[in-house]
Amino acid sequence: MSFENNYSWLDRVLHRLAFATRRLQIDFALNEDRAIGPGEPARPLFVTGLPRAGTTLLLDRFAGLADFAAHTYRDMPFVLVPVRWQKLSGGFQETQAERERAHGDGMLVSADSPEAFEEMLSMGFYPERYAGDRLKPWGSTMPADFRQFFANHMRKIAAIRRPDRADARYVSKNNLNILRVRALRSGFPDADIVVPYRAPLAHAASLLRQHRNFLDMHAQDKFARAYMAGVGHFDFGANLKPINFDGWLDSTPFRDPLRLDFWLAYWVASYRHLLAQDAGLIFVSHAALCADPAGQLSALATRLQLGDPIALTSQASAIHAGSDRMITSGGLDPALLAEAAAIESKLDALRLPSTMA
Repeated sequence: MSFENNYSWLDRVLHRLAFATRRLQIDFALNEDRAIGPGEPARPLFVTGLPRAGTTLLLDRFAGLADFAAHTYRDMPFVLVPVRWQKLSGGFQETQAERERAHGDGMLVSADSPEAFEEMLSMGFYPERYAGDRLKPWGSTMPADFRQFFANHMRKIAAIRRPDRADARYVSKNNLNILRVRALRSGFPDADIVVPYRAPLAHAASLLRQHRNFLDMHAQDKFARAYMAGVGHFDFGANLKPINFDGWLDSTPFRDPLRLDFWLAYWVASYRHLLAQDAGLIFVSHAALCADPAGQLSALATRLQLGDPIALTSQASAIHAGSDRMITSGGLDPALLAEAAAIESKLDALRLPSTMA
């Protein structure tokens, strides 16, 4: 079944309408804001990193906890006006069976699964930032008008998902938040920012596989391409817009995204940039998480000051030990490999402690 076949004709019309009316939705959302009154969100949690690092795995663990509230597929397609859309759509939303997500990686999703739709807010405010073939990192501050809109949006999602919990914390998985970690810290100083990472060569190979997968999908299914671009997923395929961390795209000799060295260079640029940010990031090793899920979740619960840490650690059985495919480094630039190894060592030195001997 194609991506498009998962959506009815009416679904596709509504999605295209939503993608074309973001500015209008912002105006409606401001009316929603007046209805909820002044206030601040409880301490938010942002899960971010390059795709294929385990961000979805972590989001799924958090979204099931009573402490947290996340976007789900039920918020689509009018993500910017969640209160109004919930009222309008409540009468015809149905229970859905789980199906494999578009990545083809065995992860199942349904209408109630958490997902990454947060980038649509930034796209509504700053469409010009998404022009061209690359994305530019944000500065160290978050514009006041966007900050207030985002804060109120988090409060609305928390109220929808956890109506009985006034202290529910908004949690998101947004890979593109790696281009604005300092702005997030500036706008929400009490936020927790969790950044998972994988071994560079295996991570780069996984990114390359997904890029090829999405190139094929986008060539066969126009709605899939429009949908991914509409929700702000520029990670792979025909919609690829890499983040130009510190100008690396202007100087790298590795420019072909159909080659492994491009994705390894992207990994280097991304995590080198993140290591340089003074943003109090919580680095999580995907390998350590898979090898010692109970210990890593326990350490994470402590860092996040969860009220019920057992609720998180009890999900350890949902994380299965795995091994990255053996990837040969033959033909790759030795200097690039050495830099990747040095960055991985720095990440390992900062990651959550392991309880394994």
